[in-house]
Amino acid sequence: MHNLLSSVENARIAIIGLGYVGLPLAVEFGKKYPTLGFDINKSRVEQLQSGHDSTLEVSDEELGQTQYLSYSHNVAELKDCNIYIVTVPTPIDAHKQPDLTPLVKASEMLGKVVNQGNIIIYESTVYPGATEEVCIPVVERVSGLVFNKDFYAGYSPERINPGDKQHRVTNILKVTSGSTAEIAETVDQLYKSIITAGTHKASSIKVAEAAKVIENTQRDVNIALINELSIIFNKLGIDTLEVLEAAGTKWNFLPFRPGLVGGHCIGVDPYYLTHKAQSIGYNPEIILSGRRLNDGMAKHVVSELVKAMLKKRIQVDGAKVLVMGLTFKENCPDIRNTKVVDIVSELKDYNIAVDVVDPWCSNAEAEHEYGISLTTEPKQNAYDAIILAVGHDQFKEMGPEKIRLLGKSAHILYDLKYVLAKQDVDIRL
Repeated sequence: MHNLLSSVENARIAIIGLGYVGLPLAVEFGKKYPTLGFDINKSRVEQLQSGHDSTLEVSDEELGQTQYLSYSHNVAELKDCNIYIVTVPTPIDAHKQPDLTPLVKASEMLGKVVNQGNIIIYESTVYPGATEEVCIPVVERVSGLVFNKDFYAGYSPERINPGDKQHRVTNILKVTSGSTAEIAETVDQLYKSIITAGTHKASSIKVAEAAKVIENTQRDVNIALINELSIIFNKLGIDTLEVLEAAGTKWNFLPFRPGLVGGHCIGVDPYYLTHKAQSIGYNPEIILSGRRLNDGMAKHVVSELVKAMLKKRIQVDGAKVLVMGLTFKENCPDIRNTKVVDIVSELKDYNIAVDVVDPWCSNAEAEHEYGISLTTEPKQNAYDAIILAVGHDQFKEMGPEKIRLLGKSAHILYDLKYVLAKQDVDIRL
C-alpha cells in the first residue's frame, strides 16, 4: 500500500461508467491525474473520443481541456490503474426491488484487473451495507485477493444534478469514506484535490451509503406531502401555488412544489432503503406511502384533465392531446424513469391520441426506451387538450398565446410545472 499510493499524486485513476455521473468526474480528474474513462458502450467511448458528450453535461470545450484523460472500452487497459471509481447505474426492477446487476458486473470486471494495494471507490447509490456485503465479495472471489489486506474500498456518493449548470461536480461538497482509517484519508485527499467545495469524511462506508440514500428519500417524502396537499386543495377549489407562496413567507417553510417525481434518483433511491429495512424486519410506513403517492400522480393528472374536458363538453373518447415535454426534468435530455410516460399511458387508456413534443429529447432514445415517436412540429388548431409536463425554457419562451394556438377553438391547457401564469391556463397542479 505505502509503496503504491504513498500520496494521491501517484494516482492513476479509472472511471467505470461514463454517464451523467462518471463523465464530469473523469473530466475533473483528467485535468490533474492520468485518468482512463471506461465504458462498455463502444459508441459512447467513440463519441467522447471525437470530443462530444450527448448527455450535454460536459461541453465540447471542457472535454478539450482534459490534459490527462483518455477513453477506452477495452478491459485490459484498466490494469495500469491503481484507483477505480465505479459510477454505473443502480436502477430498480419491475417489482421495485434494487437491481444491482450493473454493480455486480462492474465488480466482476474489476476482480480481473485489480492489483495489490489498489483502491476501488463506489459512487453508485446503494443501500447501507451493499458495498461491503455485495460488491467486495465479488471482487474477492474473482481476483483471489483479500479485502483490506490486498486491496481496499471507498464509498463517495455522487451528487450530480443533471442539467444543472450552477451545481457542478467541483462545487458540490463531497461525502467520502474508506474501508480503513488510512484509506478513508487517502480517498478524502483524492477528492479534496478536485472538489473546491470541500469534503466531509464519514466514519464508515455504511454511513456514507446511508447519507446518500436518505438525501433523495427526504426530497421524495417532502414532494409527496405537497402532492397530497395539492390533491386536497384541488378538491377544495384552492390554487396550490398561491397557498405555497403564502405559506412560504414564513422563514422556515420549505419551498417544495407538487409534480411528477421521476429521474434516476428521487423516484428510485427510496426503494433501496426500504428494501434494506424490510430485509431486517422493519416495514417502513412513511417512505413507502410517499412513493405510492408520487407514483400515482400521473393517474391524478389525467383524471383532472378528463374532468376539465367534460366540463367544457369536449369529447374524451378519440380526443387528441399534446404532451409538451418527455424528459424527467427541465432543460435536460435525460429520460430515465420519466413519469411523463405514465401520463401518456393513462391518456391512451381513455382512447385518447397522444402527440409528444420535446426539443431536448432524442427521438431515437424515446422510441427505444418507451416506444414513443416524438412529434417535431405540432400543428395549430389540432388538439383538444395540451399538457405542459416539463418546464423547458423553449416552452416558457413560447408563452401562452403561441401554446394556445396549437389547441382547437375549445381546448384545455393544463400546466403541471407553473410555467405560465394562473390566468393563462385552465388548470394547474
